[in-house]
Amino acid sequence: RRPRNHRPAPRRRAARRGRGRPGRPLGGRPRRPPQPRTVDDAQHLDGSWERRISRGTLVADFSLDLHGSSLDQAWSRLMHGLYQAKAMGARVVLVVTGKPRPVESADRSGARGAIRAKIVDWLAASEHASDIVAIRGAHRRHGGAGAVYVVLRKRR
Repeated sequence: RRPRNHRPAPRRRAARRGRGRPGRPLGGRPRRPPQPRTVDDAQHLDGSWERRISRGTLVADFSLDLHGSSLDQAWSRLMHGLYQAKAMGARVVLVVTGKPRPVESADRSGARGAIRAKIVDWLAASEHASDIVAIRGAHRRHGGAGAVYVVLRKRR
């Protein structure tokens, strides 16, 4: 005889080994091949940073205005400005480059938007590359397509 408050033990499902379709796990979703790592994977910011950027509440500690400069002037001002920003202990640098204009040719050395097109390459190849955590497009109120945020590492 069973006690009054007795509940029967839950029935366990038998393991379904080898009964799934090839290429599909037992849960029914198709397996995806691993994605190749991209540059943005290395430049990961947590959700609070991304949220502040998308809402426009991120406050830049240092600002550089490069638009209207030649490429040589812009490169030297960018390198010098990043030295200054790091010396001040800045964490977020707003770099205003000027809005790009769609151009058919791949070489934008003299066209409008040339600084914006080259800034990521300059930063990746510079001596500051190890100090840069991420590069993100700026919010509309901080320049939109004509500006980028450069997030620097915390000083230790």
